Amino acid sequence: MSDINNLPKAEGEEEVNKNVRHSDSITEENKPVETNALETEDTTPVSEEKTIDQNENASNKTKDTDNQNDEVLNEIEDSNAEDAEDEGNKDRHIIEVKAYDTMSLEALAIELERLIKNEKVQAIKSHVESINSEFKDKFQALLDEKKEEFLNDGGNEIDFYYMSPVQKRYKEAYNEYRKKLNAHYQNLEKNLKQNLADKLEIIEELKGLINVEENINTTYKHFKELQERWRITGPIPRDKYNNAWNSYHHHVEMFYDFLHLNRDLRDLDFKHNLERKLLIIERAEELAEDDNVMRAFRELQELHKMWKEELGPVDKEYREVIWEKFKAATKKINDKRQVYYQNIDKVYENNLDKKLLIIENINAINAQDTNSHNAWQKKIKEIEGLREQFFNIGKVPREVNESTWSKFKESVRTFNRQKNAFYKDLKKDQYTNLQKKLDLIKIAEDNKDNDDFDVTTALMKKIQSDWKKIGHVPRKDSDKIWKRFKAACNAYFDELHATRNAANKESLDAFNNKLALLDVLKNLKPIGDKEKDIESVKEFINKWKDLGRVPNDKRYIEGKFNKAIEDFLTSLKMDKNEVEMIKFENKLDTISASDDNKDLDNERHFIRKKIDEVRSQINQLENNLQFFTNVEDDNPLVKEVHNNIKAHKDALKLWKSKLSKIKELY
Repeated sequence: MSDINNLPKAEGEEEVNKNVRHSDSITEENKPVETNALETEDTTPVSEEKTIDQNENASNKTKDTDNQNDEVLNEIEDSNAEDAEDEGNKDRHIIEVKAYDTMSLEALAIELERLIKNEKVQAIKSHVESINSEFKDKFQALLDEKKEEFLNDGGNEIDFYYMSPVQKRYKEAYNEYRKKLNAHYQNLEKNLKQNLADKLEIIEELKGLINVEENINTTYKHFKELQERWRITGPIPRDKYNNAWNSYHHHVEMFYDFLHLNRDLRDLDFKHNLERKLLIIERAEELAEDDNVMRAFRELQELHKMWKEELGPVDKEYREVIWEKFKAATKKINDKRQVYYQNIDKVYENNLDKKLLIIENINAINAQDTNSHNAWQKKIKEIEGLREQFFNIGKVPREVNESTWSKFKESVRTFNRQKNAFYKDLKKDQYTNLQKKLDLIKIAEDNKDNDDFDVTTALMKKIQSDWKKIGHVPRKDSDKIWKRFKAACNAYFDELHATRNAANKESLDAFNNKLALLDVLKNLKPIGDKEKDIESVKEFINKWKDLGRVPNDKRYIEGKFNKAIEDFLTSLKMDKNEVEMIKFENKLDTISASDDNKDLDNERHFIRKKIDEVRSQINQLENNLQFFTNVEDDNPLVKEVHNNIKAHKDALKLWKSKLSKIKELY
């Protein structure tokens, strides 16, 4: 702490609140009614005991600096006056200000509820104002979109109404905030008026101390009691704060001048006040080195409040010098705060550039010609992504915030108008498509009971094909008309199949007999005699063929029979190629039973292709052998190549046998 004896002496006297006094300019709704109790109060500051000539040059030199300091001192005074009116306001400094502009509507409602529940209602005013502004802007943008969609769907503007659960939730929270705030101010108004009256009474008693004829020690004790009463008296209206304090301070100093009759008491108080103010200066100088400039500035406000409200004057020779030291520390803290704001401004400017770029990108998308549903869906996703980026970027400079938001909203609205215009035209096409499909439904329903199957089947297949070629219909009609069309078509084809099944009783009998034969085959076990087992398989195959054809919708049983034959042959210990040929012959029997030779042609083409592939592989392997010169035949690599060649030649032989067998069917 600074040494009192080392402080330079100054000529004259400096008020503690020099360059601080100013008229209050802050007003607010719901604040207590002003009183005129102080309008006749003598609030003239204590006059300074120095001549203009002595200080004219010094004043000119410091005038610019003082003017620069006035703004920050006034800011501190305004903030302290606000806190003095309602002490709960101080908490606003420690409540986190979140990035409300990046929050969704639901997140804003949740944050408002949290603030109302956990914080003092008078301390969240600026937070609520920011949240309310963001919510209204974002909800209005949503409302505009919903309204355009409603109008484009054919609705009348007078009938439009939109209400969302999140809006209801937000309104309930905001109304609760207003009720709590009004109740707080109503209660505060009563207290402010009474506290003001109490402080005015203290000032009147201070005035009377000078004229009291009593023991000076008794008077001094009374004076200290008045100071304590002043300190513990609650808040008063902020517009009366400075005048009341100035008047109080004026009469306190007059009392100290009165104490010249008893210097011991006065000097003791002066010394105590000086020590406390030097501690305040020391703390302010420490704060000037704090890297957290906003925290330092908030504590600086508290130091100014202590300086002004809790401590009395010091000896005249120290008043100016300690005030100048305090102002110097204040200026240093504020200079750092200005640098902080400049850096924040750079961030905001950078955010502005990013947001303007997003607006340009949206406008560029708006300039694109888009004539298809898929292309529009792609653009919608792009716009949604750009919107999300815009909201997540963060704040921009306050002076351009509204204009930037307006540009963004207009660019998005332009996109929505274009999108809605496209889908409005698209809906016209969809209604045309709806009529076309309704016409097809009429044809299907008119012919679903027609028993001229040869003619009607071709007609029903054609309208099914035409249905697929017609584009989209309105979503609300899509499922309904499809169910009607499908029901009519199914009714016809079910009747067709039922009629054909009745007419093909022989095929059904064949199916039932084959089903029974299949069960027998599945339970067949090899007897261990290869020739007899093969003969048994061939007998099953011949019996299967003799049973005849099954209905087309039951031909799956052929695959099950082939699988059963394959499983049985696999269990026999016989030559692999022989097993393959038996299986192949059975397959050919199934293919040849069809009236359509297409499957047979496909099988022959497949076999020829496999023969060519195997031959090519054999040639490649034989060519590879030429690279193994001067290598013994028992070399592992050479032996592997020879084994591969042999395996491929065996496969080639099998494929040729299959080709010969299939040629017999032509």
